[in-house]
Amino acid sequence: MTPAPSITTQIQNVLNELLAENVLPFKLTVGKITHDQHNYVIYFYDSRMRFVRVPISNGKILMEAVRASVLARVDKLSGPLRMTKDVKTELALAGHVTVAVAK
Repeated sequence: MTPAPSITTQIQNVLNELLAENVLPFKLTVGKITHDQHNYVIYFYDSRMRFVRVPISNGKILMEAVRASVLARVDKLSGPLRMTKDVKTELALAGHVTVAVAK
């Protein structure tokens, strides 16, 4: 029997799905997860979005709540969302963007 994936792995899978669906403008990597009785706080290794709060509610599937909270947080970001060189390269390799090479 295969053990269930960790919560960090599950959340990272949700983030990867959002990126693949082109609704997340840059790749996010889960750093640390904390929680209290009302919220999970997911910290990211990214300066554009450092963390997101995910409310804990009875009857709502956590991964659906993560998805909704991340999308709501992305909608609140202001200014241009610059992609780092690493993300551009990763997206280009996946066929999502074209990267021009300087001569």
